Amino acid sequence: MNVPVWAWVLTISLTTAVLLVDVVIIGRRPHIPSMAEAGRYLGLYVTLALLFGLGVWRFSGADYAAQFYAGWLTEYSLSVDNLFVFLIIMAKFGVPEKLQQTALMAGIVIALILRGIFIAVGAAAINEFSWVFYIFGVFLIFTAVKLARERDSDDEFEPNRLLTWIEARFPATDQWHGTAAFIRESGSRLITPMFIVILALGTTDLLFALDSIPAIFGLTQEAFLVLTANIFALMGLRQLYFLIGGLLKRLVYLGIGLAVLLFFIGVKLILHAAHVNALPFINGGKPLHGAPEISIGQSLTVIVTILAITTIASLLKTRKDNAARTEL
Repeated sequence: MNVPVWAWVLTISLTTAVLLVDVVIIGRRPHIPSMAEAGRYLGLYVTLALLFGLGVWRFSGADYAAQFYAGWLTEYSLSVDNLFVFLIIMAKFGVPEKLQQTALMAGIVIALILRGIFIAVGAAAINEFSWVFYIFGVFLIFTAVKLARERDSDDEFEPNRLLTWIEARFPATDQWHGTAAFIRESGSRLITPMFIVILALGTTDLLFALDSIPAIFGLTQEAFLVLTANIFALMGLRQLYFLIGGLLKRLVYLGIGLAVLLFFIGVKLILHAAHVNALPFINGGKPLHGAPEISIGQSLTVIVTILAITTIASLLKTRKDNAARTEL
């Protein structure tokens, strides 16, 4: 996929413009978005993602469009799981509801920057060392097994080392001051709870990216598609947070579905690594051309099927449990 420089510049510029408009609107009027408002914005971002995929199809072909859609759906589904932790962070820090939009928006901007760096490093590693696919594949399978085993445990948020270090080193206030991240009090500059929450959201998302970025590289090795799929997934995350906050509790099989998804992509990565193998202790350093390979069309079909089954089964299970409680 030959992406000209102007396409990179245009994509990043438009993304930045959209985010700036969003930040300005939220900054001027912090509020709790209605379901209608969140739905409109979410529909807009989903439509933009679908149109972008059609643009990729028009200029680069159906295969690259399928890679984008598969990557976008995977990143979006993994981002939905992130919302559980975001809800916990908001509750732990007691973020006022009307300020949650601001915290989410700023956290998402940080997440986009950090993911961009992560993607650049991953793309460089893949270009230089094909055996990285083996590492990504094994890591995703390990993560899938761990995720499947831990779904019954309570989700908890523990501050990472960066947050602990900042809270210990910098003077802070435990009082909220609107959307301000810093205030000056008695001649001293203090960080507010808003700053800590924003940092918690942004850095926590990066921890989730440790499995989502390798996962999307299992679907496409095009850095442009990896970046844009992440951009579109994160841009609609704020609206999704407010729109399906209650629905998240009904997606009881989401963890299992995501575990299956990560396991599938992990296997796909290992099979791909076998086809480009250069490790001397595997098949004498030669590619294993006899190994099966999963096409992007098959991958997209599997991803859609997993997400559909997970959602339908979760909603049926929740409805059944609610009906049983009503009878009691």
